[in-house]
Amino acid sequence: QSFHNKLVMQAGAYQNGTWVVGVAKGGVEEGVDSLAESMIIAPSGEIVAQAKTNGDELIVADCDLDWCEHYKGTLFDFDRYRRPEMYGHISREKGSI
Repeated sequence: QSFHNKLVMQAGAYQNGTWVVGVAKGGVEEGVDSLAESMIIAPSGEIVAQAKTNGDELIVADCDLDWCEHYKGTLFDFDRYRRPEMYGHISREKGSI
């Protein structure tokens, strides 16, 4: 569960070019261990802060919001690569072909 938790949050940060703050409850409740892996992830997908214990914990990181603009303006500049003439036929169709 830990691997997949990190994977989806890192992928989400990278694919959306944004900071992700993932909060995961720690401790044991009704006999069940909680995940306890709160983390802050940069637009690059890098984990910049992560909870280290299973208890109450505060994590902090400096989040440069300009970093989001860099990713959205370079790697994920979808307008630059948009080619509507290439998919116009399928976008005009209604129902199955």
